[in-house]
Amino acid sequence: MSSLPAPALYSLETLTNIHSKLLGRDTVVDIFLPPTYKKGEKKYPLLILNDGQDAKAIRLKETLESLLSVKEIEEIIVVGVHAGDRMQEYGVARKPDFKQRGSKAKKYSRFIMTELIPYLEYQYSITTDPKHRAIAGFSLGGLSAVDIAWHSVYFGKVGAFSGSFWWRKRDITSRFYSDQHDRIMHQQIRSGRFQPGLKFWFQTGLNDEASDRDKNGVIDSIDDTLDLIVELTKKGYRPFHDIQYLELKDGEHNLLTWSKAMPEFLKWAFPKTN
Repeated sequence: MSSLPAPALYSLETLTNIHSKLLGRDTVVDIFLPPTYKKGEKKYPLLILNDGQDAKAIRLKETLESLLSVKEIEEIIVVGVHAGDRMQEYGVARKPDFKQRGSKAKKYSRFIMTELIPYLEYQYSITTDPKHRAIAGFSLGGLSAVDIAWHSVYFGKVGAFSGSFWWRKRDITSRFYSDQHDRIMHQQIRSGRFQPGLKFWFQTGLNDEASDRDKNGVIDSIDDTLDLIVELTKKGYRPFHDIQYLELKDGEHNLLTWSKAMPEFLKWAFPKTN
């Protein structure tokens, strides 16, 4: 009886010396390199992951190896960016929320686009084709990922796990608050331009939270995500083609849920093509 082959192993490099002038601090990134990686031999697809410090908790390395061993994904390079001041560096670049959170989101976006990506392209064999580059994140990191993808040409795909699309410019206790006018990412999509080729992946869980501000029987995290999808469809993005949505019946707002959803995202973003 023959045994199954051992899964090909990813290697991990942790870099602690990437200084960001924009953020005014040293950044930490984990580089997950595929089994056959050799610099210069070919250009690999890229995933940038916000909250990279959680890679171990979501079993990212094991998930990559497992999917690769059964040929469900391509060999990709994953860059997990450790969060700094996530309440200030994550958010929407063009607008802080009503508590002035996200005040450094513009600097973080520029760090990704003008400091980190050029460094990665110089040091590693990474494709420059946006169709084979994605950015993703959890909660606030998911909001940040969508904002960065929406306002750049660096990524062709974006994933948001329990994205914080409630991010708003006015407190919901205000008599003047409205979903239509005060949710910041929804406004960004509404006022932005259609970007051909950009694809979106969203995940929520039925137990993401308990809040239901409009008392419609649907929790806010699901409402906010589905409303964002509506805005994208109005721009011309097509559900099931440009937009994928995963709703987990037992999904919660935690790392265990996101670890369960990660294989589905990876298979969507980097499917094995031959």
